[in-house]
Amino acid sequence: MNTHYPISSMASSLDFDRFKVSLTSICSCHSHHLPSTSSQFHHSSTRTLTLSRPRCSISRIGLFLDGSRVTEVSGIPRSIFLKHPRIITAVARAEPGHLFDDESKEEVNKCNSTPAGEIPTSELKEKNSQLKKRVVFGLGIGILVGGVVLTGGWVFTVALAAAVFVGAREYFELVRSRGIADGMTPPPRYVSRVCSVICALMPVVTLYLGHIDVSVTSAAFVVAMALLMQRRIPRFAQLTSAMFGLFYCGYLPCFWVKLRCGLAVPALNTRLGASWPIILGGPTQWTVGLVATLISISSIIAADTFAFVGGKAFGRTPLTNISPKKTWEGALAGLGGCIATSVVLSRTFCWPISTLSAVAFGFLNFFGSLFGDLTESMIKRDAGVKDSGSLIPGHGGILDRVDSYIFTGALAYSFVKMLLPLYGV
Repeated sequence: MNTHYPISSMASSLDFDRFKVSLTSICSCHSHHLPSTSSQFHHSSTRTLTLSRPRCSISRIGLFLDGSRVTEVSGIPRSIFLKHPRIITAVARAEPGHLFDDESKEEVNKCNSTPAGEIPTSELKEKNSQLKKRVVFGLGIGILVGGVVLTGGWVFTVALAAAVFVGAREYFELVRSRGIADGMTPPPRYVSRVCSVICALMPVVTLYLGHIDVSVTSAAFVVAMALLMQRRIPRFAQLTSAMFGLFYCGYLPCFWVKLRCGLAVPALNTRLGASWPIILGGPTQWTVGLVATLISISSIIAADTFAFVGGKAFGRTPLTNISPKKTWEGALAGLGGCIATSVVLSRTFCWPISTLSAVAFGFLNFFGSLFGDLTESMIKRDAGVKDSGSLIPGHGGILDRVDSYIFTGALAYSFVKMLLPLYGV
């Protein structure tokens, strides 16, 4: 069975959507890799590409180049693309005007020298380097955050305020990115900077006053007036993105201050609490807020870890289009790890007393972390970027690391404050 594709007199390549496929490169790679019983490529005198093949049960297959779908091609066995992916990659990179230059020959030689399915040494080294960076900086951040949480008070609040400021700056840069700005008008830069400063002040005001409601209302009024008084015509999109920034980057993180520093009821029903060191404030500083914060943060870490491992090992069913790499199998593994961590730590710290309350606390932490992760993924997806920033090597920006914690603080505080009798003591 033959399929003929006419080619113009000056053409030396096939244009599959936006990829140029060179006939010369096909022939050069075919002579080394394609078996004689598979598809054969001929360039006839009438300038027609003839794709001849033996009988094949698959009449139409999808052609993918470097992960992007190009088109459907008739008459080529599926096994050619599965067994020789580097041939197709090399062909796609050979542009018509540079068929015989050094770069094209290097691509062809690379496909000859690298076995199919084997990762090149350079890519492997780069992945190992990224993994080492993630582990080293992850451990460093974990130790630093652990010390800040145990210390509490103004140390915890100022550290949170610094993270909030950086996160707010990253958020407003995402809003100004091409992917989002093409569909809306972003706030002026001076408004974005003012919002970032206001967000950083909110945790400090929360610790000082004990509440955040009045300061949020005042901040929203100031930002709205600044937008309305600008020289250009104000846009509703500017107002909505600025207000969401105040809520997302400023108001929600304040609940971690209320959880860690506001719930000052002592939890002295454990040996650890009774022997809490004087340098950290003594036994009276072993509070419900500290225990709840430790359990919540540990549960979120366990949820992310179990979800990653479970998704890699068993992931088959996509969870949502917002984040294609997330799967239902990974989510269920993360839920199990989060609840298990919450229950184990509740038995260790003797808080909360009820096992059912510990299960509910872990359940709530998981869904708060998942929702926060998906929210930030949605923002980055609209912005057309992979990471919110590059502050932390191997991890991305601040928002990439704290997205799972943004909504969880409010949920954890509300659960302990409103649903646990006597704060679970």
